[in-house]
Amino acid sequence: MVIWVIPVTLFSIILFRLIFSRSQKVQAKSIKHVLGTVSTEETDLSTVNALFVTAHPDDECMFFAPTIIQLVQLKARVHVLCLSQGNYYNQGSLRKEELLSSCAVLGIPGSKVSIIDHKNLPDDPNVQWSTSLLSSIISGHIQSNSINLVLTFDGRGVSGHANHTALYKAVSHLAGTGQLPTNCHLLSLETVGLIRKYLSFLELPLSWLLPSSLCCLSGLRGYRQAKAAMICHRTQLLWFRYLYVMLSRYMFVNTFHVIPQGPKNLKIY
Repeated sequence: MVIWVIPVTLFSIILFRLIFSRSQKVQAKSIKHVLGTVSTEETDLSTVNALFVTAHPDDECMFFAPTIIQLVQLKARVHVLCLSQGNYYNQGSLRKEELLSSCAVLGIPGSKVSIIDHKNLPDDPNVQWSTSLLSSIISGHIQSNSINLVLTFDGRGVSGHANHTALYKAVSHLAGTGQLPTNCHLLSLETVGLIRKYLSFLELPLSWLLPSSLCCLSGLRGYRQAKAAMICHRTQLLWFRYLYVMLSRYMFVNTFHVIPQGPKNLKIY
């Protein structure tokens, strides 16, 4: 048994180094492919104006940190639109400040962070957020900030939280109504199974090899940055969140799929 430990470990190290050595160029190429843009600089994404649509303060670092970090490094302009203050335990004002601190760590200035406090969009998994209200807010933000890339949750919302899945429904609705600018493209964060979710960095090769529209990785430095961002959310640092930070693949890798645009039959409420 011991005989196999050394070669397996060496193979893993070599594989991880190979993936990371190619990741930045491949990620930039994937984003350009999604947007249909061409640039003379392989790793220059200065034409990208990206918007991360989240439900609560801490979503940006718990689920999207690898992508945010990579986009910032690739010179993209990155915005965050958070649809609630996270006031479930009446800590909304504190969580708003925590979000701004977290985004600063991730490289996003406060001027590009918008936090919505609407009575009909409470931080509550038992409340179904209105698709029409969300669509209106998101669409307005896209228009006013000339956004050409929107990234949000998929239909399972990673954790299954109703507020997460509501964002996907709203963005999917916009995709089917023709209300978005023609140059605006939409991506949804892939929800993976429980085992893959908690494989930590060991999930990287699988995510890299499986088909997706975009795969964003963060190495050890990126992980430390994501962890530092999460530490800003002091009100949320319960024991199980420390485990999440150590074990979740979303601290190391994000995989996205394109949300297709075109006419759809959606139930709006």
